[in-house]
Amino acid sequence: MSAAETLPAAAAPSGRAFTGYVTQGRVLRSEWTKLWSLRSTRWSLLFAVVAMAGLGVLIAAVSMGRWSHLSPHDRATFDSIDRSLGGYHLAQLAIGVLGVLVISGEYSTGMIRSSLMAVPRRLPVLWAKITVFASVTFVSMLASAFVAFFVAQAILTEHHVNVTLSHPHALRTLFGTVLFMTVTGVLCVALGTIIRSTAGAIATFAGLLFVLPGITDILPSGIGDSINPYLPSSAGTAIAKAVPDPHTLSPWGGFALYCSYTIVLLAIAAYALVRRDA
Repeated sequence: MSAAETLPAAAAPSGRAFTGYVTQGRVLRSEWTKLWSLRSTRWSLLFAVVAMAGLGVLIAAVSMGRWSHLSPHDRATFDSIDRSLGGYHLAQLAIGVLGVLVISGEYSTGMIRSSLMAVPRRLPVLWAKITVFASVTFVSMLASAFVAFFVAQAILTEHHVNVTLSHPHALRTLFGTVLFMTVTGVLCVALGTIIRSTAGAIATFAGLLFVLPGITDILPSGIGDSINPYLPSSAGTAIAKAVPDPHTLSPWGGFALYCSYTIVLLAIAAYALVRRDA
């Protein structure tokens, strides 16, 4: 009996020969394995979870400790929802960096060539990376947001400024924060695919979400106010605020614009992945 005849039996003891076809499900499993084999995944996600779950709790505890020092105006405008979910400001940095590393790390090590040799059509690799990373981000941030909200509200009962999920805008803000974080992760995967360089993609991410708002702040107020609502950071975070800012877009309108920016970057990333050499 030849080796070619014995291989299927060895590969599939159940009697079914392994076909070796590339399917989206197999690509998804491969990307899941690659994601969790990276040490940076565990550390970045741990940082994001701790920031999301812990920062809001810390803010609530500090606010209650200093309650007697707050002015009447600060007490009247105290926002229990935003305070409890404020950890996303720090957590988004870890999610964005990890989103870039999901694909730029493969370019830096050369592993991307093996991935694209195994999946010659290329785009299934990109869709699988996005699906796996977006799912992990959504689940981890959702769990962290619930922990932050409930623990912070328990602390805020000290001065009776706590709210429940049935409070107006509470549930929308909680899920909106998680959705913003998830789309941010997808946006950063797209940036990593387009730029390929980890440092370059992270710098671009930081420029879009952190530097541009600072630049508009130093512009004349009329110009800055007209530009600011349409910046990625302003549009994306509109859904993560319990009380909408009158100078920005509506929560869902801003989130739709942020998703549009992400879709455009994904289209560019898909084109670049197909057209450029690995």
